[in-house]
Amino acid sequence: MTWVDMVRSLLTERARELGFISIGFVRPQRPPFFDQYMERLSQKKHGDMSWLERGREIREAPQRLLQGCKTIICLAFPYSAEKPATRDGFTLSRYSQPDLEDYHVRLKTLCGSLVDVLEEHWEGCKNRVCVDSVPLMERSVAYAAGMGFFGKNNMLIIPGYGSYFYLAEILTTAPLETGETRPMESQCGDCRQCVANCPTGALRGPYTLDASRCLSYLTIEYKGELDHESGTRMAKCFFGCDRCQEVCPFNGDEGASRAFLPSTREFLEMDESVFEAEFGRTALSRAGLRKIKSNIMAVTNAER
Repeated sequence: MTWVDMVRSLLTERARELGFISIGFVRPQRPPFFDQYMERLSQKKHGDMSWLERGREIREAPQRLLQGCKTIICLAFPYSAEKPATRDGFTLSRYSQPDLEDYHVRLKTLCGSLVDVLEEHWEGCKNRVCVDSVPLMERSVAYAAGMGFFGKNNMLIIPGYGSYFYLAEILTTAPLETGETRPMESQCGDCRQCVANCPTGALRGPYTLDASRCLSYLTIEYKGELDHESGTRMAKCFFGCDRCQEVCPFNGDEGASRAFLPSTREFLEMDESVFEAEFGRTALSRAGLRKIKSNIMAVTNAER
């Protein structure tokens, strides 16, 4: 076993101990589907998410994120198929996990343990941890690393697991990528369940997303008020949307809901100080209390 193989083996073993479900190694190269990404931006289907337009040079050449970068270590960490719910039956997207600290923080801490392994066994290497916070095409890079394939809902799918996971990356100057990795071919076949069941028609077709119509965007990133039609299509889910994943055969059963959150009435009566104390370090802080209240009202008004 070479030194590189040994370090890769140690990293893989430690990643599994930490709870990661998949790890891949790839060179910092122009990611697959970069041209398609730029074409989508030119079509202005990304709503208010102007940050997607920034950092083009970095997205195209991810090695710019770390001088001397030779390898991107890609990691997938699972989140529960159990759907968070309020005591009165309203729900949130699974990834939010509002009973836990924001996933950005949790994954950076876990990746720090892997950086420790790198620094212990590759003296002098430089490393940078990225968790959905830099202009890096995470899914495309993980795809290039052979970790999964793109579903028609644009989610990365890991065979045998599905798409309920977060992605994280460690950029390193250690040359751990040992050969050309073959990306996986799509295993969707003729299935179009995600396209057929998208509540707003944001999935215009296989692999074609109009993000400005997506409920995940509208209930978290969009700064305006939701209209009656959006409230109707939310189906009591006031933070995010999982429908294109719920119907995906690779994710199996939808999973039960777990009612541990305050009722929607309590959310509506909540002040900023209480929200900050209870949810300020969770993924709900991304939308904020004002937006969450607005979303709840959009659903309840649509039901009247």
